[in-house]
Amino acid sequence: MSAAPTQVLFVCLGNICRSPTAHGVFEARVAGRGLQSRIAVDSCGTGDWHIGHPPDRRARAEAARRGYDLEHLRARQVAAADFGRFDYILAMDNSNLRDLQAMRPVDFAGHLGLFLDFAPGAEVREVPDPYYGEDDGFARVLDLIEAASDGLLEEILRAGSR
Repeated sequence: MSAAPTQVLFVCLGNICRSPTAHGVFEARVAGRGLQSRIAVDSCGTGDWHIGHPPDRRARAEAARRGYDLEHLRARQVAAADFGRFDYILAMDNSNLRDLQAMRPVDFAGHLGLFLDFAPGAEVREVPDPYYGEDDGFARVLDLIEAASDGLLEEILRAGSR
């Protein structure tokens, strides 16, 4: 009998830029290693403005330039039930992390923290929100997310081998 897959949730504010980008990149990293049966990926936002919408067109375009597909993703809002489902709940910035910490049930045994904690070489600890900036902000977000995705995947594989 196989163990339940490790469940990973990426969280930003509206779930249209950073967290769906992390979702798509990490999903591709997992698939590239043939680990889809061992690791499941999702994303959401702390806000409800974009529920049901696809990721921002600029996020989709930059992701596609690097070979990532975000077209199947739709925004949703974080729910209390997510704490019972996910092993890793990873916020893109401190503001969203504080919101998640306020929702965190006392019995949550998973990892709740910043996504960039898995990119120890990154010069920043938060993934900047590119929504109101120029298009090059989406490339910067992807650089950070790719680095953190590699670190996260290695951490999950190490934890699974213990």
